[in-house]
Amino acid sequence: MFSLLARGAAFFSGLFIISRKVLRSTCSHWSDASVVAVSTRFVSSVHASLATAAGVIVVASCRDVMTDRHWLVDGFVLFGAPYMAYDIFAMYLSNFHFQRAKGHSGACREHSLQTVRVFLQRDWLLVLHHLALLLVFMPITLFFRRGLGDFFIGCLFITEFSTPFVSIGKILIQLGLEDSRLHKINGVMVLVSFFTCRILLFPFMYWMYGRQYDIPLHRVAFHLPLHCNVGNLAILAPQIYWFILLLKKAQRLYRRQKRGKDDSHKARDSKI
Repeated sequence: MFSLLARGAAFFSGLFIISRKVLRSTCSHWSDASVVAVSTRFVSSVHASLATAAGVIVVASCRDVMTDRHWLVDGFVLFGAPYMAYDIFAMYLSNFHFQRAKGHSGACREHSLQTVRVFLQRDWLLVLHHLALLLVFMPITLFFRRGLGDFFIGCLFITEFSTPFVSIGKILIQLGLEDSRLHKINGVMVLVSFFTCRILLFPFMYWMYGRQYDIPLHRVAFHLPLHCNVGNLAILAPQIYWFILLLKKAQRLYRRQKRGKDDSHKARDSKI
């Protein structure tokens, strides 16, 4: 147990340190904020890819959604748990350098309680999400499930499938490619993968449970313990909120690009 925790901590923090050093040497013109942001996104993509792969293996291996076991569930929970603690620090570091680079009023030049407070005010939901996974999801998975539900834990791993696309979008913006065709295609993939793997996945889990026990989908929730439904709702609610934010962002980007095309057409017509 402690061996997997230590390996996870060394892997994710080491990957972050190495990626920062590589970017500093290869992209020397980048600011600290850019280097930290891209390094954070890279490590996040690696973790998400590993989680998705583990989830697919577990889901494909479990025929009985309640009783079938797979060693990857407990193994990856232990290995991936340090990532949650690391990522809180990485997000704070990224926010710190961003505030300092932008020269926002009140931004501190050194780490302090003020910089922590600014970070928590901005990303409180993400921090809460990470802490819940670390302090609630991990103990339940390891100690309180009584060996049941590996299939559903595997499904929850698959929710990370959209994360690499989100990270790629941030990196493309960092590279100045926000108006490129690649960024547009990636944006579509973000919306599709997020909606499929972070929202539709929940009714899919209920449907799989109902199919095994011959229960109609609309009746499954009434056959599950209250804490299962509450837990699923607690995980689903922020996903819906983030998806709405993604839709609003996509809408703003579409309007900005459409406005840019209209302006270019008007300029061309005026020349004619």
